[in-house]
Amino acid sequence: MTSVRAAKAQTALEAALAAVPGSQPRAGQQAMVSAVATSLASGESLLVQAGTGTGKSLGYLVPALASGKRVIVATATKALQAQLVDKDLPRLVKALEPVLGRTPTYALAKGRSNYVCLQQVHGGPGAREDEPESLFDGPASSLGSQVVRLREWAGETGSGDRDEVPFPVPDRAWRQVSVTARECLGTRCPDRVDCFSEKAREAAKEADIVVANHTLLALDVFTGVQVLPERDAVVLDEAHEFVSSVTDALSHELSTAETRRAVASAAGLVEPATQERLDDARDGLEGILQLVQPGWVRQLDAHSLDVLGLLEASATAACSEIQRVASASAPSANGSGPAGDEAELARCERARAGLLAVAEAAREIGTPSVSSAVYATADGATTRLRVSPLRVGGALASRLFGDTTVIATSATLTLGGSFRHIAGQLGLTWLAGSAFGEQGEEHDGRDPAAVQQVLAQEDPPPRWRHLDVGSPFDYARQSQLWVARSLPDPGRMAVSWAREVDALLVELVEAAGGRTLGLFSSTAAAARAAEAVRAATDLPILLQGEDSPGALQHRFASDARTCLFGTRSFWQGVDTPGSACQLVVIDRIPFGHVEDPLSKARLAAATDAGQNGFLQVTLPPAAILLAQGAGRLVRSTADRGVVVVLDPRLETAGYARVLLDSLPPFYRARSKEAVLASLRAIDADAAPVSPSGPAPSERRRAG
Repeated sequence: MTSVRAAKAQTALEAALAAVPGSQPRAGQQAMVSAVATSLASGESLLVQAGTGTGKSLGYLVPALASGKRVIVATATKALQAQLVDKDLPRLVKALEPVLGRTPTYALAKGRSNYVCLQQVHGGPGAREDEPESLFDGPASSLGSQVVRLREWAGETGSGDRDEVPFPVPDRAWRQVSVTARECLGTRCPDRVDCFSEKAREAAKEADIVVANHTLLALDVFTGVQVLPERDAVVLDEAHEFVSSVTDALSHELSTAETRRAVASAAGLVEPATQERLDDARDGLEGILQLVQPGWVRQLDAHSLDVLGLLEASATAACSEIQRVASASAPSANGSGPAGDEAELARCERARAGLLAVAEAAREIGTPSVSSAVYATADGATTRLRVSPLRVGGALASRLFGDTTVIATSATLTLGGSFRHIAGQLGLTWLAGSAFGEQGEEHDGRDPAAVQQVLAQEDPPPRWRHLDVGSPFDYARQSQLWVARSLPDPGRMAVSWAREVDALLVELVEAAGGRTLGLFSSTAAAARAAEAVRAATDLPILLQGEDSPGALQHRFASDARTCLFGTRSFWQGVDTPGSACQLVVIDRIPFGHVEDPLSKARLAAATDAGQNGFLQVTLPPAAILLAQGAGRLVRSTADRGVVVVLDPRLETAGYARVLLDSLPPFYRARSKEAVLASLRAIDADAAPVSPSGPAPSERRRAG
């Protein structure tokens, strides 16, 4: 049966490629299609690394559509969601209709806050009251005029989707016409039948493919609130990012503003004594948040624990009282009831939801498990107390991989050439896995007795397979990697390193004739480098923060002489094939911030378990991000260029081999002179920059 499914998927792939002029069969894509089709047929989960240029979107979409199963595709970025829904899937369903004998369907699933709320627009009984910081002085104000335009648009739109608004929408204005999932009245909403979000969810229930994001999938799996339809399988694209989304979904936090709103919502719905206890608990929390320092909180003091206990108890008691008020206000069985029931019920529902969230957060922070960490974060004047799990693999193994078939894919899944790290992050048991087709990485020698012992357990872990299909690019011919080994160590001699980096960067950019994507470890480093190159050359230098990311990328792709300097958000997702990008400069190995509180807690936990915290916690995300950054260079079979890393530790440190083995197999340049000569030659032979289409602002106006 699995071979039949794989053959059908290959036929579907041929039809899909035939529908795109100039498409060529790719061995890696064909291998991925067969593996995904086999996995969907057998029910075994699959980890598949598909290098840049493989065409991994078709690699999982084609077999998913050919399988006849309902599949959730979850991505980490909106850019990939848009590519799937606006480009790949419309073309695919049309091409596959003759092969499948039916027209496959697809839908895009988004969180409720992405849609206009009709109660908010019309000021119905379920509308949220304006908060003091959100008030505006009528339609004459900037915010007021934006909200008026949104309300007019809400009467014309068929989708209510924020991404389809034909004019710029600030977050503050959108907040006035939308609600979060917690604020939504659900079945009690008078506009439920016409609700844009509910219509989108109903459409998704009937679709073969539902495209969502990692966060929505994590909420669906772990919160008990069904926000996605039932499915036969899940595809995790950009799977190296999924663990962070799950961590966020399983985290709880308390802040002054959110607690104030929750406590204020109980006014008039609870007994005076209960309200007084809520006010006292709120004031106590504010006192804690004023004193706590950002960072990992190893142990909360007795006073803080008392305050959190009072907050949990008072919020829980208030919820019970509010439930009694709601029951008394509910219409009778024949639908009759006192006037104003809908407004009172809406108010009760919203108040209970906010207080329940506060009570749960207070309980989790006050009594954290041994496998979680409490820490404080500061964003401007806002301090938050937060608790997050140190590991999510166990939860993923039982709640996701244990219930459904999962296809996890990315261009960067392996660490040093091995799937072992990502398997552990996702909660997969190593001995329950094997290479697809029995070729590839060994699993501890495949000791039959050890494997049988694992699989013979009363509750055995799910079986899974892995596959690395490589990349169609000839990296050794198309590209070079040079590590500036002679520079000072940036970890120990930061000042002298920065001075030499600026001078070297000017040489590199001039030799390349522009055409440079600079990826930096911090905003300050990017700004410093931009200032140095602007002072020494007449090349246009774009700096992250000076315009929107989309506008910056468009300008970079449109002019060969232009350089783009950015930080973490530019290490992934920048796709500039052709001659506009022929030099990628990475200033440092992208280790996480040393003061990140959750990382510090994870390091301590690894040390307590007798593990090497650096190798287990710090190195893996740095290796993946470094590979992602280096992967910005070669985006097509015609691309040529150089990746330069200005951190000598990539060659001199003891851990360097793990990082290098995680990168594409670039040709290794050995001297600055050779690199400068190569850059000049590549610049001289470069084809004209291809037109990059209209700017994002023009596309929005056209839409």
